[in-house]
Amino acid sequence: MPTYEYRCTTCGHQFEIFQRFDDAPVTVCPECGSPVQKVFSSVGIVFKGSGFYSTDNKSSKTPKAITATKDTGGGAKKATPAIEAAPAKDAKPAAS
Repeated sequence: MPTYEYRCTTCGHQFEIFQRFDDAPVTVCPECGSPVQKVFSSVGIVFKGSGFYSTDNKSSKTPKAITATKDTGGGAKKATPAIEAAPAKDAKPAAS
């Protein structure tokens, strides 16, 4: 159950109360019976797992091209590049 914090508008008394989400909010101060306001504060967030830290994806090396293996028939496998280089925009076709 979440904890909610309230503050009395008259006497300044602050208190916390455990309430379900569907419970009605507290409207009166338990000390003096005056109206209360809900106090909003920042929420603590904890990031767990990979991908949340600045050191997770940093590498001193440049990424290597991914290679796939291709069966050449006789049981031997040959490594072939999975990513082929695209021709440059200014590249001219070879003369035939």
